[in-house]
Amino acid sequence: MRSCALALSFLHLSCALVLSATVPDFNRDIRPLLSENCFSCHGFDEKSRKAKLRLDTPEGAYTERDGAVPVTPGEPMKSEVWLRIISDAEDEVMPPP
Repeated sequence: MRSCALALSFLHLSCALVLSATVPDFNRDIRPLLSENCFSCHGFDEKSRKAKLRLDTPEGAYTERDGAVPVTPGEPMKSEVWLRIISDAEDEVMPPP
């Protein structure tokens, strides 16, 4: 259920940005969604960070790791974060069930 709400948030943001022709900004548009749903495991706290993935900075979110880019601006289907949010696989879906 939480993944569904997160997916809807990303979808709503995408539609709003397209309709307003506004260029997405990491700190204004992406960071708040990640903060609410992802930072507890992928944020600034190195001790609680999972998979050595840091999403609270543009560098962490946009840098390719293990052949995948967490966030690909303007191309959600190339964004590993989006693919994990919409995944049906229990071992891939984020946030985890």
